[in-house]
Amino acid sequence: MKKNHFGSLIVIAMALIIGVTACTPTEESVELTDEQIDNIVRRSFQYVAMYNVINKGAMMEQNPMMTGWNGTFAAMGLQDHNAKGIARPNNDTIYVVSVLDLRHEPVIVHYPVFDSKFVCLETSAYDHYCDVPLSTTEGDFKEPTKILYYSARTKGYSGEPVEGVGTIMEMSGDFVVAFLRVMPHATEPERLKKNLAAMQEVKAQTLSEFLGKPVQPVDRGEFPPYNTDPGIYENNFLEVMQFVVNHTTFDANNEMDNAFLAAMKPLGVAPGKAFAPENVATIDGAKLSAVAKKIITNSVTIWNNPEGNVYLNDVFKPKGEMKFDAMVLQSSYGPIGLPSHQAVYPGVSTSDGEPMNAQHDYVIRMSKDEMPPSKAFWSATVYDAINGFFIPNEGKKYSVGENAGMKLNDEGGIEIYVSAEKPEGIPAENWLPIIRKDEGLDVVMRIYAPDLEKLKTWRAPKAEKIK
Repeated sequence: MKKNHFGSLIVIAMALIIGVTACTPTEESVELTDEQIDNIVRRSFQYVAMYNVINKGAMMEQNPMMTGWNGTFAAMGLQDHNAKGIARPNNDTIYVVSVLDLRHEPVIVHYPVFDSKFVCLETSAYDHYCDVPLSTTEGDFKEPTKILYYSARTKGYSGEPVEGVGTIMEMSGDFVVAFLRVMPHATEPERLKKNLAAMQEVKAQTLSEFLGKPVQPVDRGEFPPYNTDPGIYENNFLEVMQFVVNHTTFDANNEMDNAFLAAMKPLGVAPGKAFAPENVATIDGAKLSAVAKKIITNSVTIWNNPEGNVYLNDVFKPKGEMKFDAMVLQSSYGPIGLPSHQAVYPGVSTSDGEPMNAQHDYVIRMSKDEMPPSKAFWSATVYDAINGFFIPNEGKKYSVGENAGMKLNDEGGIEIYVSAEKPEGIPAENWLPIIRKDEGLDVVMRIYAPDLEKLKTWRAPKAEKIK
C-alpha cells in the first residue's frame, strides 16, 4: 500500500475544525507598485489557473467534459474545438476525468485494466503540483486498482486503511482533479473499442457508497465564480484567493508556499478567514489582469523559443521539485501536463524567427533521423496563440500523429502542413487547417514516454513559411 502523507505540514484552513474566524473590517485601498503587482500575479498564477481548471471541470455546463463534483467523465473519442475548459488541451489521447470534493468524506476511484502503449493517471489540487500515481511506464494498469483520496481537512478520516483499497493518497487540497490520459490506438478498431469500454469502468465513489452505507445529502456551499485567468485577476481575485487558502495545505518549510502567503497577507487574505469585501483591501484588478496577460504572452515566447524551451524538463513536477519560474510558466501557458519522464511538450518555432500567424501557411519537415524520440508515440497540435484553443474546422483535424492520423514519406520522414487550404498532393492526415486571418498560431509537440537520453540532443523542428 502506497501512502502520501503531509504529517509535517502546517494544516491550513483550520476553520473546518475550530470554525472560520470572523474578521474586523479592514478594507482599505492599497497602492501597489509595479514590482508588487508583478510579484502578486506571479506568486498566485498557479492557484488561479488550477481554480479555473478544477471548477470548470466540475461545474462549467459548456465544458463537454464536465463531471460534477465526485463524478467522472469518460470521453468516447478525441476532443474537438468545443473543448474550452483548459488552455491547449490535447487531441492525441482520450481523457477520463474525475473531479473530487474531499471536504465531507474520502473519495475512492476505481481504475481498470487497459490494453494500451500509454496510459497515465495524473492528479493535482489548486496548488498545481502534479503527481503521477499510476502509469504504464511503471508497469501499472495490468490489474484493477482502487485509490482513496483524502485531504487534511476531510471530515472523520485521517488515512486509516480501508479493506479492498490498495492505495491511499493524502492530497494537498480539498478540491482535486484526477484524470487519465489513454492512448486509444485509433488506427486499431478492435483495440480502440476495448479501451473505450475500459474507460467507462472508471468510477468515483464516496467512502460511504463504497462501504454500502447510507449517503447523506451534501450542501457544497457557494464557490467564487470561475473565469479566464485574466478575468479572475480583474473581477474577483481576492475572493478566489481566500477560498483557495482555506482549502489548501501549506508547508511552513516551503519557500514558494511562504512567499505566496506573504504576498496575500497585506491584501487581507490569510488562512482561516471568511471572505467579505470589507475584510480585504481594495485593489486595481485591471492592473493585475494586464500583468497576467503579459505573463501569458511571455510564456508563449519562452515555450516557442527558437533555441529551445529551457524549462522543457522542469515543468509539471511534484511539490518539492518545482522551481518558481517553471511553475509560473506551466500555469500561464497551459496547466496540467506531465513531468518529463512521462511526456515533454516542445514548442515549434519558425525558421525566420517570427511568430506564426494565420495570415501565412507553413510546413514542418522532419527526416527519419529527426523524428521525435518517443518510446510510445508523438503528436503535433495547432492552437490559437492567445486562448490556446483548437482552430475550428469541418474535418475536426487539429493534430498530426498516430491517433489523429499521419502518413510518413517513402524515407520515413514527414511533412506537416499548417495552411488555410490543403495543398495539392498532400495527405489529409498531414494537414492542420487554419482560418486565414490575423491570428497568432501556436504548434505544440507532445512526446510520450520520451527517450530522455536521446532528448538531450534532439531539437524540435521549425516551421517554414511557404505563403
